[in-house]
Amino acid sequence: MRLTDASVVIRPRSAWEAVDLGVLLAKQHAGLLMLSWAIVTLPIFALLCLLLWDYPSIAVLIFWWLKPAYERLPLFILSNALFGSTPSLKQALKALPGLLKPQLLASLTWRRLSPTRSFDMPVQQLEGLSGSARNQRLVVLGQRDAGGASWLTVVGVALEIALMFGLISLFYMLLPAQLELDWSWDTLISTDTHQWLWLEHLSNLFYVLVLVFWGPIYVACGFTLYLNRRTALEAWDIELVFRQLRQRLTGVAYAVLLSVALLFMPVADNAMAASEAAPVTTDPNGPDAPRLLKQPLTSEQSQESITQLLDQPPFEHRETVTRWRFGDAPEEPSAEDAKSLDEWMKKLADLAQFWKSVDGVALFFEVLLWTILFSLLAWLLWRYRDWLNAFAGRLRMPQVRRYQAPEQLFGLEVAPQSLPNDIAGEVERLWHEQPRAALSLLYRALLSRLLHEQQLALKSSDTEGEVLQQVHALQQAELSQFSQTLTRHWQNLAYGHQQPPAALKDELCTGWRQLFERGAQA
Repeated sequence: MRLTDASVVIRPRSAWEAVDLGVLLAKQHAGLLMLSWAIVTLPIFALLCLLLWDYPSIAVLIFWWLKPAYERLPLFILSNALFGSTPSLKQALKALPGLLKPQLLASLTWRRLSPTRSFDMPVQQLEGLSGSARNQRLVVLGQRDAGGASWLTVVGVALEIALMFGLISLFYMLLPAQLELDWSWDTLISTDTHQWLWLEHLSNLFYVLVLVFWGPIYVACGFTLYLNRRTALEAWDIELVFRQLRQRLTGVAYAVLLSVALLFMPVADNAMAASEAAPVTTDPNGPDAPRLLKQPLTSEQSQESITQLLDQPPFEHRETVTRWRFGDAPEEPSAEDAKSLDEWMKKLADLAQFWKSVDGVALFFEVLLWTILFSLLAWLLWRYRDWLNAFAGRLRMPQVRRYQAPEQLFGLEVAPQSLPNDIAGEVERLWHEQPRAALSLLYRALLSRLLHEQQLALKSSDTEGEVLQQVHALQQAELSQFSQTLTRHWQNLAYGHQQPPAALKDELCTGWRQLFERGAQA
């Protein structure tokens, strides 16, 4: 690993800035990461669906549980691409069996639900550590960025769910309106058909496609958090500056040394010649000079002189320390007491390190407990909603404004006074000459009856399909069938310009009289 070959700037960052760097790194190699992920995961999902076709929930649960195995390939690609040796797709897939061997069982069992999985994975895969060495390494690395890795997992779970439901909603919105009208959920969920299994497998496929996009990003963000922690611990940025400075000055230093050597070579030759020609003399102030051989200073006098110098400023520094102690306690602690105190302090430091290492686990259980609490509150509110409504009525809470039926829907007049008395007779009169006016009159009359007789809360913004849904909710089979037939032919004529068949007139008029005029006559 050569830091000078890194494709990103090596410097200490905050946890969220490191996560942002991971997103950019995944974006830079998005094609290779997503393609390799899809090649590995899609066949596994297809095999699980074939083996567990009648149990789609179990199939997607097994696929989700195997995520730590999928995540090793993106980490291999990113760790090599970071230092300028991006592997090809063939090389990455060829290296996958070797990547799966170390500690796979541990990754899929007791480490599977670790909230710092993306942050811990480089330690076992890139550093090759296991057992106590791995635990000690994680304690050191997790002192600062473990919280960011846990929040990355929490946000990732929420993002996966949001993207999956977004794809399902998009798929539902792209369905043709005619297909939506012909749907019957009772028939779809029926045990006699397997269409509901198809829908479950289709929703599972949306989750698999979401992981093709999000899985490599999650791994890249955990990898950059790991790199950021190592940069802070090992001072990679300072080392990188020194290496760049050495590379910059290496060529210049040789030239400078050579120039200095050439410059001083004549001077050195002249000095050597002068030293050979000059006579040898003795320094009068040297250690062998006679002046030091006749000194009267003795060892006692020298010691007294040294003591006098130390008692004078700036060497003199006296300090009086006062402290409380028990009368029967010794003035200074014994060696055994000092040793036991050191051992106790060491155990206390080890305990503090242990609690720091479990911060991530504590955060995970804290999030889990809060989620359970909010889920329980939501369930209680839903379970006792009727009682809450009655209690709110006793407190005289503000009443909902009375519904005002609109006078127009879809640009059609639906007020009762705008309709003739004999609807069916007027439709029969207009059918052959003005079929559009006849169907329009019948559809307006139906909307008017739904508003004023059935008391349906229709709005001007409702579509024909939404009107049919409210009619189905009334659980009146004849009215629902008549409304669906009339709406389908009205849409075909209004939007598709398809003329209704001649036999439809008798069917619609007869149905109208049976539904509405018979009740009026009675």
